[in-house]
Amino acid sequence: MKKRVLHIEVSTLEESLQQFADAWRVAEKGTPAPAYHGVGFESLPRLLATLTPKRWELIRVLRREGPMTAYALAKTLQRDHKNVYADVAALEAFRIVTRTADGRVEVPWDEIDAKFRLAA
Repeated sequence: MKKRVLHIEVSTLEESLQQFADAWRVAEKGTPAPAYHGVGFESLPRLLATLTPKRWELIRVLRREGPMTAYALAKTLQRDHKNVYADVAALEAFRIVTRTADGRVEVPWDEIDAKFRLAA
């Protein structure tokens, strides 16, 4: 089975649009392109505000334990249900976590690859 990798990076809107345009050109030629799943943030502070230590812990637990309800996740993490629910919603917005057909929360990725450039 092929690894499912989520790429997370800090990139400008122009860089993200260029990546999309490049993929579009490849698709127009009929060339099969490898699947690419990515999330771009406009700045490192925005990325770090989204992927807080508590949310990384949530991702790690879900990956280790498998899909579970937000309530069960809150119990496992020993955190307030409302806060876990808000964290799940924030991570869902970026497709870092998803829901199964029965509504449980899961991490669909085998690996998360984060890229940070030191210079523009």
